[in-house]
Parts: sequence; structure tokens; C-alpha cells
Amino acid sequence: MSTSPLTTSETTAHAAIPDYWRTANPSRGGSSTIIYGEVINPARTDEVVGKYARCGQIDVDRAVRAAREAFPAWRDIGATARAELMIAAAEIAEDLAGRLAVMLTLEIGKTLGESRGDVAGAGKLLREFASLAGAAEQERDLSDEAHSGGAAEVLVRRVPLGPVAVISPWNTPIHLAFTAIAPALVAGNTVVVKPPEVAPLGLTALLTALAAVLPDGVLAVVPGEGATAGSALASHPDIRGVFFTGGIAGGREVIRASAATIKKVSMELGGNDAAVVLESATVDESMVRELVAGSLGCAGQICFNVKRIYVHRSHFDEFVDMYTDLAGQIVVGDGFDPTVDFGPLATEDGHRRANRLTDQARADGAHVRTVGRIADSARWDEGFYVLPTIVTGLSPDDELVVTEQFCPVIPILPFDTDDEAIAAANGTDFGLASSVWSQDLDHAMRVARRIESGSTFVNVHRLGASVPSAPFGGIKQSGLGRTHGEYSLLACTEEHAIIRFADPTQDLPGIARWNHLRRTPMNTIEGTPQ
Repeated sequence: MSTSPLTTSETTAHAAIPDYWRTANPSRGGSSTIIYGEVINPARTDEVVGKYARCGQIDVDRAVRAAREAFPAWRDIGATARAELMIAAAEIAEDLAGRLAVMLTLEIGKTLGESRGDVAGAGKLLREFASLAGAAEQERDLSDEAHSGGAAEVLVRRVPLGPVAVISPWNTPIHLAFTAIAPALVAGNTVVVKPPEVAPLGLTALLTALAAVLPDGVLAVVPGEGATAGSALASHPDIRGVFFTGGIAGGREVIRASAATIKKVSMELGGNDAAVVLESATVDESMVRELVAGSLGCAGQICFNVKRIYVHRSHFDEFVDMYTDLAGQIVVGDGFDPTVDFGPLATEDGHRRANRLTDQARADGAHVRTVGRIADSARWDEGFYVLPTIVTGLSPDDELVVTEQFCPVIPILPFDTDDEAIAAANGTDFGLASSVWSQDLDHAMRVARRIESGSTFVNVHRLGASVPSAPFGGIKQSGLGRTHGEYSLLACTEEHAIIRFADPTQDLPGIARWNHLRRTPMNTIEGTPQ
């Protein structure tokens, strides 16, 4: 393989990447012997973008020890002081945004515009949660609700968990990492991050830069593979919370690894999001264009992209034709090409799976339409490219319908009644997000209330549609817990109740006084006074 992406036509952009960014090493040094894995460019798979340290138990122990030692001081400086440091970190993230976006496009293949959106999430989330510093330390006085005759003072406060682990996915590695990092920091936790092995370079470079403006040990990074670094973090006895974003299989491993030490686990897993186009919908270009963007954005590699579309039979043919025409306008190629709508798939496994699902659908007799335009046919076979593909004529239990494909291969199925559509939408093990489409909002809301998912959108369903103040997360096998805004602060903290009685000797409701028991000892065998 070539080891110099700088030979490509984007030399100016690539040259903006510092050489030291091309090696993802752990914070605070590493073990005496480090084994490195390679990061390849999915647009040109013979090019090595950089390398990452395959951290193991020694590296994780070192990072967690530093996080544990840093925790008391970080907790005790207060949320306002933490917020000020987070604003300084946000400024650094924003200064580095241009180079980080280039790095992500090299690692993952997404368009430069998509990478810029991912990178912008770091500064935005650091600022957002810095603004919630007051909520992070909010205390509630429940004395009036104590049901003790007004004689008890009850104070409930939120306290940080301690050192926590953040395990980030490869599809949106920076933004999704900071959905956990930012609230964890403002709440007073120290944080150890494991970047994805597919795309560790940009996130590691950013975290290394941010750690320099935070107290030593507050923020650390341990690149590596899930089975080693990820498992070591999740199972570590000094890690008190794990925030994981990734696939269901990885989520199961995190639960297993964390079970021995009983820690708080929050996870956003896969989705097989259904979009339901009702009989009362008006099928027009505006609506269908939204669904094309919601299903094919980032080459279909977003957890809450539309993965399957159910269309009322009265609209089915018109919808499929319009969707096919609009998807046919999409240009696929290298993410640095400004004319491109989406880039290659990020991994060889994903590319192989997309082709297998398409071949299987054809073998099963489905109608498969491959559309879109190739930006550079001479280099098409050099990357993990897949054109938009629309599949009709499937059975409800076909693999492409019931699993998360994570690629631009979209099944579209007809339905006849609302009950049928709702049963189909709810008929998988997933429940991350969904959407209902209709100009009759009362009809849309009736259907939306019956769909089983963490979020249901009405007449929209794409990246950016989730409102920051609304809880986000999945049900069934799509996750545990909720994030966004104050929901993230709840995930990063525990409740601590402080209870004080004005007269500790008073009779407590339903409980005999201890001094009464001391005066009248109980016969421990018979249970009667001696």
C-alpha cells in the first residue's frame, strides 16, 4: 500500500494535516511495546492515512488511574469553573475544525461538508453544556414532601459518577463522542475515551489538544480495538459509567464486560428506522426529496437514517418512481470532490455486506434498481463505493427489511391499512427512531403515538432533525438511557439525598424509636419482649 495520501489531487487540503496527527497514541505515553494498526482511505484503499496504537490493559490502567486521581479536584472546583475551561476547549476545537474535517474525510470517506458538520459538534456541545453549568449542580429541597410531619429537611443533589468511559463509533466519531464527553465534564466526571479503530485519528488529535487546557488526567484517550481497549475500559473497576455508541453486538459486549463491577451504562445502538407514508399524505417532490436525504445521507451510514419505507398502496407506484428519479441525481465519489453528494462506505465489511444484500434481493426475485452517477469512473474500483439502490417486491421478513443495512440500499414496501403499517414498523428488534408522513397532522399524530421507537418524527427524518432539548435514545435493542440536554446530565450523575431531622429522637412514621427498642430488648428467638 502507498503510505502517502499527499500524492492525491487534494495536496493542499491534505498538507494541512500535521504529521503527528497521523499516529493515534494513548494519553500519558503508552506501554513499552506498542503494536500499531493501519487506517486506510476508503476512497482509495491502497493509501494508508495513518496508524493507531492498539492499546491494551496497561495503557487503560494508566489512563484510568490518572482519571481517578484527578476526579476529586475536578469535582470540587465547581461547575462554573469547569464551564470556563470547557469554553476554552471549545475555542481550540473550533480553531482546529478545518484540519479535523480533512482528517475525517480521509479516514471515513464522507464528504468534506459532512465532516465539517461532524467536527462542529465538538465546539457546539462543549458550549451548550457549559451553559448548563447551573443545572449540573442543581439541588432540590424536598422538605415539604417528606411526609414526616414537616420535621425533616430533605435535600437532593446531583453528584458525578467519577471516572467514566466514552466509546465512540466510526460513522460520526467526533460529534457522537462529545454528546457524552461534554455533559460528563460539566457534571464533574473525568473522562477516558476510546476512539473507533476504523477512524481514530481525528478524534485522538482533538482530544490530545483539548487535554492540554484541562487539568492533568481529566480527559484521556486510549485508541485501540473494541475487544482489547474497549473491553478493558468497560470492565475496569475504577470506571463508574460507560457511554457507548455502536452496534448491537458491541453493546452486548459492553454489558458483559461492565457487569462484574455493576456500573452505570448508557448506550445508543443500531436502528432500523421506518418511515410510514400514510394514505392522507400528498406525495410531491418536496416530501420525497426529504426522504431521499433522510435515507441516503452519509451513504446510509447514520444510526437514525431511514432504513425502510412503507408507502400506502394508493401512492406506492408514484412514490417509487419519484424516489428513484431523485436518487438518480445523486453523485457518488471521493469526499473531497465538491460535486459529490456522498462518498464511499467506510469499511470493507460494510461494502461487502451492501453487495451481498443486493445480490440476495435479486436472487429472491425482488426488483432492484441501481441509480445515481459516478463522479470518477476511472477510480471507482479503488474505493468502497456503492450507488443508491432501491429495492421493491420484498417480503416483510426479508433480511434487507428486518436488519440494519447501514448502506445506500433502501427497501420500499406497500401497505393497505394503518394497522398493517404500524405492525410492520414495530415488527423488528430495533426501536431508535421512526417517522410518519402526512399533511393531515391529526392522522399523523394518531399513528405516531402507536409506533414503538425512542423518537418519532412527523414529516421529517434526517440528520439534524432531533431537537437538542428532546430526549434521544432507543428502545428494545436500540439502546439504554437517553441523551440530549438535561437528560445527558441525568445520565452522567447520580442522586444523593441528604436528610436531617430537627429532633432525631421523635417517633418516625411507622417505625419504633431505637431508644424504645433499647429500653425493651427483643427476644431474638421468640420475637417478644424479655
